[in-house]
Amino acid sequence: MELYLDTANVADVERLARIFPIAGVTTNPSIIAANGDSLWEVLPRLQNAIGPEGTLFAQTMSRDAEGMVAEAKRLNNAFPGLVVKVPVTAQGLIAIKALKKEGITTLGTAVYSAAQGLLAALAGAKYIAPYVNRVDAQGGDGIRTVKELQSLLELHAPESMVLAASFKTPRQALDCLLAGCEAITLPTDVAQQILNTPAVESAIDKFEQDWKSAFGSLNL
Repeated sequence: MELYLDTANVADVERLARIFPIAGVTTNPSIIAANGDSLWEVLPRLQNAIGPEGTLFAQTMSRDAEGMVAEAKRLNNAFPGLVVKVPVTAQGLIAIKALKKEGITTLGTAVYSAAQGLLAALAGAKYIAPYVNRVDAQGGDGIRTVKELQSLLELHAPESMVLAASFKTPRQALDCLLAGCEAITLPTDVAQQILNTPAVESAIDKFEQDWKSAFGSLNL
């Protein structure tokens, strides 16, 4: 199972990478824009934060396949091992097929249906990113979409894998893992919610109170 952080905040990555067994960091144009610094400034910092074994993801901006391929090659040349995110549009599928032939690893992003995700996998994308919460927001069922996509990949494109994205709650992420997802990417606030449970702190406080009452200190 691969766990990624969905952010371009280097400080957050450095802090959370000490806590979570993360496999790398995913970004998208909105995340980069919100951070304020250019992609070419942020990616080296993120790579340093996750270490040489971590995997980075960055997205193309062009709408046409030719532009997507050119941008993907530029990213790949600058950051060997980086996974290029390509929106799963008609032009995106053309680009994914071309990049597969070039040996450049891709992620099919902005996936809103299982059928759309399967097409990206058949085109050659290693990772497929269904947008769980955004599907829910449009009146669909994000978890069901993930389950259907997971089944389709197992049947027809076993070399590809779901990397579920777009979460608002830890429960959504857990449901994706229960559905068989091999990878998820979490916004930093959702990652922190997994640990920041008031009941945990309350239990620890009670342990400390009982220990200090019995032994006079908090040392073992």
